[in-house]
This record gives sequence, structure tokens and C-alpha cells, in this order.
Amino acid sequence: MTLAERVPALLREREFRRYWTGQTVSLAGDQVALMALPLAAVLVLGADAAEMGWLKTAELLPALLFNLPFGAWADRRARRRHVMIAADVVRAALVLSLPVAYFLDVLTLGQLYAVAFAVGVSGVLFDVCNATLFVALVPVERYVQANSLVNGSRSMAWLAGPGAAGVLVQILTAPFALVANAFTYLVSAACLARIAPAEPAPAPVEKGHFTEGMRWLVGNRLMRALFAAAGTVQFFNFMFSTLFVLYVTTTLGLSAGVLGAVLSTGAIGGLIGASVASRVVRRIGVGRSTVFGFLGFGLPLLLIPLAAGPKPLVVGLLIVAEFLSCVGVMLLDIAIGSLQMALVPDAIRGRVMGAYRTLNHGFRPLGALAGGLLGSALGLRPTLWIATAGTVLAVLWVLPSPLARMRELPEPPMDPRPGPRPGAGPDPVAVKGADGAEG
Repeated sequence: MTLAERVPALLREREFRRYWTGQTVSLAGDQVALMALPLAAVLVLGADAAEMGWLKTAELLPALLFNLPFGAWADRRARRRHVMIAADVVRAALVLSLPVAYFLDVLTLGQLYAVAFAVGVSGVLFDVCNATLFVALVPVERYVQANSLVNGSRSMAWLAGPGAAGVLVQILTAPFALVANAFTYLVSAACLARIAPAEPAPAPVEKGHFTEGMRWLVGNRLMRALFAAAGTVQFFNFMFSTLFVLYVTTTLGLSAGVLGAVLSTGAIGGLIGASVASRVVRRIGVGRSTVFGFLGFGLPLLLIPLAAGPKPLVVGLLIVAEFLSCVGVMLLDIAIGSLQMALVPDAIRGRVMGAYRTLNHGFRPLGALAGGLLGSALGLRPTLWIATAGTVLAVLWVLPSPLARMRELPEPPMDPRPGPRPGAGPDPVAVKGADGAEG
């Protein structure tokens, strides 16, 4: 087999390759921001647990406020790709304002909150349009492969990003490290400008247009189960992530460089998870892969509040937790992402994904706020125990649902209604169990 033949088929297609390249570079930059922004708050401005909670809340609140209206707006747009390019440029400008303010010695927590919120608004607009652009580029039979490639990029970003971020923060200070994040947004915009897929036609504005995505989501039994489980994970995981940097740097006493190395080492698990996810889904089915993904993500995180003792032991426990959890989250993200792409009709995709993210990602700021408040009231380690236990228990929403018996992705429905269409055969969300019988 030649080297060219070893390259995944989708990456041999120019438009998808450019799309994937932009996503890959942007994801790497996001890893810099994930470390540099909270470290700027902690190390430069002396933020405490409650202020870290407010920072994370400002970053995540746009998902609660804007996913639904932006999804309805995006479904009426003919050129969603242009909106994504504009969102990237705006995010680059916003992030660059932070090192400028630091250089001028006027950086404040208020500016961090404002920039985190505005970047979140632009990110919501980018994401609701991205769901439609993805299906314009990828045929349904390649959804799992395409999601594996994008999530593989996320794993590579996890692998290289935190280590690079730790080095950048130590050399340049946290605010100046954000310049790299701004640059990646510009690269993403340039890659998007060089593709021109045939996007789905804009949806007509009819009565109930704004709420149709929410009604479809509530009426679809598989999406309801996914929402309940994923929403629970979002709440408790963001309670966890809000305090993680503070916990590692204060309670455990690790430096930014060691933290970056731990996260980079753990991300090897994510890269492995992304590389094997397609084979796992084919072997055990998309439903069981989702169940195993929930458990594989949550259970290893229990090692993090457990970490104590000599520093080598603490670092070892963090590495094991990050490694195993990243394997699980890659399997989970690829399975859920493929299910969502297959289940949702093109005509209402923006509205459904907007409604899903409003309900699902809306738990993020609530979890971040709860993490900050509980961290101040109970302490960092007890709050992390609550957060990790809640993440593990999220799988209980999925186990009784038909999802656990689903083997293959359903055919994409043409009719937005969640029920069966006249003359169209069985309900498009009917699933097959491991024995091949309808479940």
C-alpha cells in the first residue's frame, strides 16, 4: 500500500481537507486559551475560586442565551460559511485585546469576563452554522470517519496544545500566550474562505419556525435520552473543569509547565481513542459505544480528587486519569456526533442543534457557577468528588433507552416530524438490537 493510499479517503478530497485543516489548527489554539485564560486570572490577577467560577460562567453563558435564536437565524441563511468566517475574525480580534491590555497595564478581571462572553457568543454562531456545513461536505456513510478525523485533531490538540501552552505561559506570561490562539482563528477563517460546498437551501420562514427545532428535539426519543445524559455530564464536568486549574496549582502545588505536561501525556489516550473509535463502533454498535464512552470518560476522573501524597504519585494519578478519560471521551464524542448528524433533518438542522445546545450546553454555566460557589463553601477537593461522581452517574439516563441496543446509524429522515411519515416505513429512530431484531 502506497503512502497516498494510507491517507483516509476523506482527506484526499480537497474541500474536506481544507475544512479539516482549519478545524485542526483552531482546536490547537483553543488548547492554549483553555490554559492561558484561567492562568491569567489566577497568576496575573489573583482570582479566587468564586471569581474563577464567574469567569467560566461568562465564557459559557452564551450557549444558554443564543443557541436557540442563532440556530433559527442560521437555518434561514444561504451562506452559513461566510458567517463562520466572520465569527473567526471577530474572535481573533477579541482575544488579541487581552495581551494589548496587559502590555498597557490596564488588564482587569472585568475585561477577561467581557472577552470570554463575547468569544462565547461568536463561538455559538460558528457552531450552529458548522453543523450544516459538515453535512454539506460529508456523505452519511462517512459520518463516523469524518467525526473520527475531527476528533483525532482534537486529540492531537490535547496532546500538543497544553504542553505548548505551558511553555508559552512560562516564557511569555499568560496574556501574551493568547496571541497564538488569535492566530489560529485567522487560519481557520482562511481555510473556510477556500472551500465552497453546496449548502442546503435556507428554510422558509413559517409559523412556528423559531420553536420547530425544540419541538422536534423533545419529540424524538433518542435525542431526549442523549440530551439527558449529555446535559448531566456537562453540568458536573464544568463544575469540575472550573476548579481543576486552581486545584492542581494550589492544592497539589504543580506548576503550569507540569500541568501542561500532564494534560499532553493524557491526551495520548484521546488520540488512541479517536484512532480506534470507528472500529469499536463497527464491532459493538453505535449504542454500546455511547454507553462505554460515558463510563470511560467519567470513571477515571475519580482519581483526580483522590490524588494525594508524594508529588510523583500525584502526577502519576493525574496522568492515568487524563489518559483513560480521553480514550472514553473520544469514543463518546464520535458516537454521539455521528448519531446527531444522522438523526436530524437538514431542513431544521440549525434549529435542532441550537435547541440541543441551548438545553445541553446551558448546563455548562450552571455547572461552572455551582463549582465556584461549592468550591468556596466546601473546599476544592470535596467539590471535585461531587463533580466526578455526578459525571459517572450520567450514564443512568441512557441505559433504559433504545440507544443501548442500536447497532447502526439510522437513515437520515427527510421529514422534520419526529414520528413515522406516511408510506415511509418504520419510525426512522427505530433501532436494531445486537441480535438484529427491531428494538
